[in-house]
Amino acid sequence: MKRFLLVGSLLVTLLYAEIPAQSRQIIVVTTKGWNENSGTLQRYEKDAKGWHKVGKRVAVHLGRNGLGWGIGLHQTPKDAVYIKHEGDGRSPAGIFALKQAFGYAPFGVDYPYRVYKETDHCVDDVHSRYYNKIVDSTKITLDYHSMEHMKFPKNYYRYGIVVNHNHIDEVGAVPGAGSCIFLHIKEVPTAGCTVMHESELKEIIRWLDATKHPLLIQGTQKSVRYLTDGKL
Repeated sequence: MKRFLLVGSLLVTLLYAEIPAQSRQIIVVTTKGWNENSGTLQRYEKDAKGWHKVGKRVAVHLGRNGLGWGIGLHQTPKDAVYIKHEGDGRSPAGIFALKQAFGYAPFGVDYPYRVYKETDHCVDDVHSRYYNKIVDSTKITLDYHSMEHMKFPKNYYRYGIVVNHNHIDEVGAVPGAGSCIFLHIKEVPTAGCTVMHESELKEIIRWLDATKHPLLIQGTQKSVRYLTDGKL
């Protein structure tokens, strides 16, 4: 289905995906503009009466340079101005499935959760066969020169959620289209992730229910309205 979205002075055609019928939990992150690096997060859950808000609105930071269309469940406008790519300092806009939560130690939740070690890496080297994959570096032949440690002395990844942007950990990741996108802990803009306070992220992880196929919908206020067809 087509909608038209005004980006600056340009009117672009937006082909959006309907929210999948099986998805009954959504995290919506909105900003005022494509170059804004802060915004708000609101949770939604669907019941027999439709979508309703869950919890309070949360202030978040995004990529230091704002947003760019990513690779997810939506279709990117052919004439989009901002497209996510590796190293651009932008968070991905669009509709994305959420994968496992993670952290530095066990966390008693029902949602899929992994404890990562210092030797677990998320690979952002575009020349690696492991690009946009989280790997145990002790079990593979290393072919990358750039990566992120999934556990390190700072608390940024003490709790996090993997966003399925650009087919992370799957076949089909597009080299250079952006990698290693998470929701995690931090209080300043990032290289491309969406971040908040630890207590807020832990509350979200406790709320997530894999049987409700949770999604992240992220974008400007206008683009999110089009992505959701005004349902939220």
